Amino acid sequence: MNKATQFLKEAKTFFIATAEGDQPRVRPFGAVAEIDGKTYICMNNTKKVFAQLMKNPKVEICGMIGMNWFRIWGTVVRDDRYEARKAFLEQAPIPMYKPDDGIFEVFYFDEVHGKYESLRDGLLEEF
Repeated sequence: MNKATQFLKEAKTFFIATAEGDQPRVRPFGAVAEIDGKTYICMNNTKKVFAQLMKNPKVEICGMIGMNWFRIWGTVVRDDRYEARKAFLEQAPIPMYKPDDGIFEVFYFDEVHGKYESLRDGLLEEF
């Protein structure tokens, strides 16, 4: 499992920042999967976050594990393959979605960077 996926799974809840024009937008997420070695997130294509990512695919994610935190940033790419949506739901079941329901979408990090930090000890890891 890659570092980004590992941190997101361990945190359980994390916050994704996107941009809407010149305004940052942040919201909680909790589902993550690793498919073919890439970190995937999911969403509903009727939500604003989907439109924001289609317009500007750069994201930053922040989350906490105990008293430490991580930041992950990079560029995401929509994967419209049925197989990717199915694999995501097999790893992270979400009862309200089906791989062929017309609204469930998955994105993967094409380029990902991250830092894991501690208030007391500073930078613990960079990837």
